[in-house]
Amino acid sequence: MAASLQAAATLLQPTKVRNSSIQLRSAQTPSKAFGLEQGVGCRVSMSLKPDLKDLAQKCVEATKLAGFALAASALIASGANAEGTPKRLTYDEIQSKTYLEVKGTGTANQCPTIRDGVDSFAFKPGKYNAKKFCLEPTKFRVKAESVNKNSPPEFQDTKLMTRLTYTLDEIEGPFEVSPDGTIKFEEKDGIDYAAVTVQLPGGERVPFLFTIKQLVASGKPENFGGEFLVPSYRGTSFLDPKGRGGSTGYDNAVALPAGGRGDDEDLQKENIKNAASSKGTITLSVTKSKPETGEVIGVFQSLQPSDTDLGAKAPKEVKIEGIWYAQLEPAA
Repeated sequence: MAASLQAAATLLQPTKVRNSSIQLRSAQTPSKAFGLEQGVGCRVSMSLKPDLKDLAQKCVEATKLAGFALAASALIASGANAEGTPKRLTYDEIQSKTYLEVKGTGTANQCPTIRDGVDSFAFKPGKYNAKKFCLEPTKFRVKAESVNKNSPPEFQDTKLMTRLTYTLDEIEGPFEVSPDGTIKFEEKDGIDYAAVTVQLPGGERVPFLFTIKQLVASGKPENFGGEFLVPSYRGTSFLDPKGRGGSTGYDNAVALPAGGRGDDEDLQKENIKNAASSKGTITLSVTKSKPETGEVIGVFQSLQPSDTDLGAKAPKEVKIEGIWYAQLEPAA
């Protein structure tokens, strides 16, 4: 911006000098300006026209230059703040790309999509093996106290604090389609958990373990779901800042004698680490399928608890919404 204003000033500077010189010449000969010497006055008026036209042209050029600089700086500023969302690709399109073509684009954190499919679950009854099962969250909401006083807790929008590494992928397990149209899926293996941290509008950060471990989901294709296991965010070998852990470390805080204040009820939850697992629920819905390739996609909504800091604090309820993708192969 400074360079553009300097360029505009440079363009205008010679014109101002020429115009001042013209005004001085006309002021020095007032009799000639009133027509006492018509020949000379004509030459002065004729010399004014090119100078004024030149001044106007350079003003227009300077204005265009300054406007272009403003637009360019605004575009750069907006581009620096915009994260951008890559185009969603099919499974074959993702597989055809090289590592360098995928690196840094966000595609690795996306589930594939389906093109030219049908808007329903079109698989015949039978037993299948679900592979490449992928769950991609698109929204994280946490149940917390409302900003308004005397209002009950509500789910609030959050800001993602972790990198784009929260998608679950390569999950597999048996998938069964019954003659009555119901389906059943059991999660057996895969990348079925991811550590995520979000931030509430008030600034509080909520870590949790996004997962569907040991999921058993059943129901109609348009609405099926079930419970899953939510492991502890941290393991028993994790040591807190005072060296306390579940399976190792101190029994209580350093400098607090055993049997003394370290066993008080208000400090017991800090001293005794609890790495017990909890439960979560998920509901899935099929939106499109492609039987010729065995692909199916849909949306999901999951409810699960957040981290408890190994039992030191009460968990918050986290609602996760997103899309899912899977490939079904007939069981041998």
